[in-house]
Amino acid sequence: MKFTKMSLVAALLIGSSAFALENVKVSGDANLYYQTTDGASGYDKAKGRTSGDLFSKDSSAADVAVNLNVTADVLSNDLVSVSAGAGYTVLTTLGLENNFVSNVVGGAHTATTGTGADYGQVDTAPNTPLGGAKVENASWFKEAWIAATSGKTTAKLGRMALDTPLAFTETWTAEQNTFEAAVVINQDIPDTILVGAYVGNGNGTEGFGQKGGSNINPVAGDISLASAAVVNANGKFTTYGQAGAYAAGIINNSVKALTVQAWYYDVTHTANAYWLQADLDASDLGVKGLVLGAQYSGINVYKTVNVGGTTPLIKKKDVSSGVYAVMAGYTVEDMATIKLAYSSVDKDHSAGFNTATAAGTAQSKLYTEAWWNYGKVTQADTVAYNVTVTSPVNGMFDLGAYYTYVDQAKETGAGDMTEFTVTAGKSYGPLDLTLAYINTQLGKKNGKTQDATNTVQVYATVNF
Repeated sequence: MKFTKMSLVAALLIGSSAFALENVKVSGDANLYYQTTDGASGYDKAKGRTSGDLFSKDSSAADVAVNLNVTADVLSNDLVSVSAGAGYTVLTTLGLENNFVSNVVGGAHTATTGTGADYGQVDTAPNTPLGGAKVENASWFKEAWIAATSGKTTAKLGRMALDTPLAFTETWTAEQNTFEAAVVINQDIPDTILVGAYVGNGNGTEGFGQKGGSNINPVAGDISLASAAVVNANGKFTTYGQAGAYAAGIINNSVKALTVQAWYYDVTHTANAYWLQADLDASDLGVKGLVLGAQYSGINVYKTVNVGGTTPLIKKKDVSSGVYAVMAGYTVEDMATIKLAYSSVDKDHSAGFNTATAAGTAQSKLYTEAWWNYGKVTQADTVAYNVTVTSPVNGMFDLGAYYTYVDQAKETGAGDMTEFTVTAGKSYGPLDLTLAYINTQLGKKNGKTQDATNTVQVYATVNF
């Protein structure tokens, strides 16, 4: 995970600059995502297969996402400046699911079921059509906000991206979850940012207690076409948790080499949690290239249990858990950066709000988070190790190697995991290209050894 500076946290929290916009600004990006795996997914599973073939139609997925963003000044005087912004997303398969792939990447698509003859999805068994899916494209307003700044205080209201440790917008896939919230940021205290927020709704599938979720279920057995679902079907916003959530944070770097942050969350009627983090850039202390980090997060989940009787009484039974992580990294300028990380989760409950609820979601901000298989490092009674090495290769492209090992207690039934990922990326002006290879080995689950899988992904982004 990249070392987070205080100014970066502030910028991400308020989205596109809400301070000094000049008239109207239009920006956006167009993204192509492709993935293929020899592990069973989508129609492979529907056909009863335990594995697929790389680059075959049934074991591949693709999607195209276009994002358009507009920001503008609304009012500016000596007392206050007001700005507004909106972002719109279009998620489309471009018909690729009918020709080259059988699966989509995003969960915002919906699907109508029919016969294989109707939609071109035909089983390999003679004269046995598979119930196919006609995939519908999706579009929604990702952002729509207004912000006002007076002095060193900014208030932002509406639909927006957030970047806090336990409630954040995920940007790794074809779709990005956002929130309907009110955020206040103050910087009157030197070298300190104070943040207060209320989050009422969200359109993500991975939030703690989040209602909604992708509804692509094209075949029997509830097999989802989406390989990396993050957003609800059609981008629909639903109540965050059970009745919204409150968050408060403080970020300080009075000691220039050290950034410290502390956050508290209250998900109404559901849970409360806190997050503590300290990151040290030892370059300012005379050890050039060395970074160190520590994280600790605790969560208290409100649960209910039946206590017997004809009409059982309901009593609350809180379940508490915590996780800590440490990281050490070293950079040799223009050569390579290596980071080592370790994390451990208590045995009573998983850590954080983004616990695994859908394949490919549940990303966390722990130093040990895997490159692709999210949700493993935050499970109960889990120890995780991560090694990350990145290097520019003769100015031709950026190479990355990521190793994550997850050791989970046998009684959880979740199974261990080893993930090894290699990426190569290059930017050509507005064009960003990334190629990734992922090898995933899952350990025994409920006493059964699982096969290793190989995945190849291609990401192409045009920024404008």
